[in-house]
This record gives sequence, structure tokens and C-alpha cells, in this order.
Amino acid sequence: MLRDITLGQYYQTKSKLHELDPRTKLVGTFFYLISLFIFTNAYVYVFAASFLLFCVAVSHIPVTYMIKGMKPIIFLLTFTLVLNMLVTPGEVIFSLWKLSITKEGVKQALYMGARLTLLVMGSNMMTLTTTPTRLTNGLERLMRPLKLIKVPVHEIAMMMSIALRFIPILMDETDRIMKAQLARGADFESGNLIKKAKSLVPVLVPLFISAFRRANDLAMAMEARCYHGGRGRTQMKPLKYKACDLAAYIILLLYMAGIILIGKYL
Repeated sequence: MLRDITLGQYYQTKSKLHELDPRTKLVGTFFYLISLFIFTNAYVYVFAASFLLFCVAVSHIPVTYMIKGMKPIIFLLTFTLVLNMLVTPGEVIFSLWKLSITKEGVKQALYMGARLTLLVMGSNMMTLTTTPTRLTNGLERLMRPLKLIKVPVHEIAMMMSIALRFIPILMDETDRIMKAQLARGADFESGNLIKKAKSLVPVLVPLFISAFRRANDLAMAMEARCYHGGRGRTQMKPLKYKACDLAAYIILLLYMAGIILIGKYL
């Protein structure tokens, strides 16, 4: 399960989507996520899913790899679907004791499930095609106007980049600790929910200690290299828009126009 977490990981391959400027991908991801909340319409979600599949095809990332990244949120997805079916009022189609499933609840659950799935896969697409360094540079450039009101733009972008870098590292560390505990006879599967939660204590304690130790080592390394924030810093590879970025913005505008037209007239 831990190996299936793709958020924060970079899938190295050559594609047009990988070559795009990180600012283009950040803006595109932002508008794609916004488009999922503008309308509650089956045709809109079908169009959004088709656009996402187009991006996956252009990125040369295997579809199975994208689907594998959905495994960690299966519990959240299932909980959301069941909750919407049970609490949404309307025409009852099935009833058991005090629990009732309504027609409107099933429809709402399907919409919420599609929205959550596209939300996660769309976010993963950005991190899979963008290295943390370029993502940091893109965030910093996009938030540059906030410097006028004394917002520490570089520090915010750096923190987000470090957080994304630490996700796969901590996942590997968790996997290593769990294997070590299993070799010592630990049992993480049997028992009720409370027993399973207690069995994770031997994993969480060394994981937190390792995370704090890594954070301390990183802070000392940055201090040893005289890191003092974004003031006066330059980039080895400055960001520059290319023709493919202009084409990507045009495709994004056409996608948003299609979402609005489908949401209003279908």
C-alpha cells in the first residue's frame, strides 16, 4: 500500500507534458481542479475525465501507474460514497432498519466519487511530471507579486518543495520500519480496529524520530551552506516560456470553454 502512494513522486520520462514550464502546469492544475466544482453534471465529469486521459496519454505515464495511486484513498472514497447515499434525502429505493438509500443519494454519491477521483489524479499528474525543484521555482515566480505586501514567497515555496520531497522518503522509511517489525513478530493485520491502531505504535515512534532527525540534518546542511532565504538568490536554469506553453494555455482555454458550455447547455 505504501508503495502505491504517488503524490510527491516524479515519474522520469520524455514527453511534451514534462517539458512544459512548471508555471503552466500549476495554472493548468488550478483551473482543472476549479472546473470540477463549477457544475455538478455527468457530462462535465465525462469531459473532464476525457481531458485527463488526454494528458495521461501525452505524458507517457502508464494508466496503471495512475490508477495505482488511487489505492491509498479507497477507504476515503468508499466512506464518502456510503455517507452520501445514506444522508441525502429523497426517494427511498432501499431501506434496512433505520438506514435508507435514496435515488438522489446514489446520484450525489456518484458525482462526489467522480469528483474526488479526478481531483486526486489531476493533482498527481502535476507532481508526476514536475521535479520538486522546478515546482518550487514555478511557485515562487507565480507568487512573486505577493512580495509587495511582504509575504515570504521564497520560504513558502521552499517549505512546500521540502514537504513534497519528504513524502516518498517517509513512505520508504515507514515501509522499512514495518518490515523490521514484521521480522520481529509484529502483527498489523489481525484484531479489531483498536488493536490494529495499538500495533502501529512501534512504527510511529521510530518514524517520528527519523523524521525529526532528517529535518535537523537538513536544517544544519542549509545553515552550513549559508542559506538565508530568497534575497539575492539566482537560478541555474531560469524559467522561460516556450511555444509548447502557449499551445498548452490555448488548450486550457478551450477546455474551460467546453466545461462552461457543457455545464450550461447539457
